[in-house]
Amino acid sequence: MARFAGKRILVTGGARGIGAATAEAFLREGARVAIGATSRASYDAFLARHDHDAVRIVPAIGDIGNQKAAAAVLHQAVAELGGLDVLVNAAGVFVEVPVEAVDQAHWDSTINTNLAGTFFCSQAALPALKASKGSIVNIASDAGLIGYPLGAVYSASKAGVVNLTRAMVLELARDIRINCVCPGNVDTDMIQQAARASGDAQSYLATADARSPMKRMARPEEVADAILYLASDQASFVNGAILPVDGGGVCGF
Repeated sequence: MARFAGKRILVTGGARGIGAATAEAFLREGARVAIGATSRASYDAFLARHDHDAVRIVPAIGDIGNQKAAAAVLHQAVAELGGLDVLVNAAGVFVEVPVEAVDQAHWDSTINTNLAGTFFCSQAALPALKASKGSIVNIASDAGLIGYPLGAVYSASKAGVVNLTRAMVLELARDIRINCVCPGNVDTDMIQQAARASGDAQSYLATADARSPMKRMARPEEVADAILYLASDQASFVNGAILPVDGGGVCGF
């Protein structure tokens, strides 16, 4: 199936983790994909893994943590692609910090990337997406629906993405569909880094598996499947959906 043949997609945070799995899924379905990355090295590493698709991959390099920088990334992607049909806001950071230890730098870095980046990329994409009657898929987290210990700032940023999605729909629904995916723990390098930082990686990962009633973490490809559904014509009347992809974790403990 090639649901996205000829479609123009930007995936922020597209060089790693859920973003990379999503970009790969769009490529398999015929899209042209701009890979959002903070550095040329990250983009080049992605490109090297997909040289067979290089003709359909373009760069969108830069920080998205403030309005001017996010707009520059979006304009780069739109220029390279010749327009835009789908924006996936997948760029994000996650560092565990106790409430008492949160400082301004941690607050700014988390909120700027996870929440401000999502908003300002979406804002900059509006002209192109209105022209194409396109869609936005935001990546929040189950931490945006329930609290995470050691993740107060992360949880706040992702809860912001959830309600940002709803509020934007109320203004933009006639022109653009905007939906949100809320993954639980996903087996990516981000959670592997958090596990190493905990001092007991094996125990950390076992706990991450146990949080889901299905007793495992998601694979990045499983989250990508949900993102592609929401971006596709199969979801043509789905607008403002907040979709957990967490194996049932938000159902309770």
